Amino acid sequence: MKLNIVPARTGVQWFKLGVRTFIKQPLALSGLFFMFMAVMSVLTLIPLIGNVLALALLPAATLGLMAATEETTKGKFPMPTVLLSAFKAGRQQMRAMLVLGLIYAAGFLLVLAISATVDGGKFARLYLIGGSLTPETLMEPDFESAVLLAMGLYMPLSLLFWHAPALVHWHGVPPVKSLFFSMVACLRNFWAFTVYSLVWLGAFIAMGMVVAVIAALMGSPEAVSGIMFPVAMVMAAMFFTSIYFTFRDCFDAGTADAPGIEVT
Repeated sequence: MKLNIVPARTGVQWFKLGVRTFIKQPLALSGLFFMFMAVMSVLTLIPLIGNVLALALLPAATLGLMAATEETTKGKFPMPTVLLSAFKAGRQQMRAMLVLGLIYAAGFLLVLAISATVDGGKFARLYLIGGSLTPETLMEPDFESAVLLAMGLYMPLSLLFWHAPALVHWHGVPPVKSLFFSMVACLRNFWAFTVYSLVWLGAFIAMGMVVAVIAALMGSPEAVSGIMFPVAMVMAAMFFTSIYFTFRDCFDAGTADAPGIEVT
């Protein structure tokens, strides 16, 4: 397996490929994303363990969306069963994906536990148990600090798991090694991922501005929420579609004379 070092402009290409591929199968890919979100939401309704289960299944679910993108690039129609790709690749890979999910859940819970040292656990309880988020809570300095700390700690966790599910599924890499290779790939392609992130951030901001302008022209501020949610979900589906291309360009099966850094 080879780790490819790509130029910064590849980040723009990943964005374009995600949007173009989504347009090829908009109903299928958006439907799969909504299904993914629905399953995660239903799991969170289970008392006590629901959020932990959702966290543990997130790597496998993300892999399913990547597999759906791969199917689309081949000119195929991605069926709902593609979301179960992580559990249909054989017993060994299924176990590896479950281990990966448990590590992710443990890592995320650790992030929440560390944030709890700042605000006494208000943010962690809100995420795990639920409850109402009042304007007063949002304005509390310790709650704001806990949210910012959690976001900062989540960044390295997301880099560890960015490529890990795909490495386990398509290259048979053991879970712990997949985390290491994922982090290395993201760091070695830092500028490409920076451009990629900035382009997507700009796209989401532009989308919000367009929706706000439309709502203003309609003379109905309430229309913002009605329009914003479905549009944001479609944008998020496009973003998840683009993730596959970040993996495809960072890794390949590799040959003796192929460019790149060999990882084993």
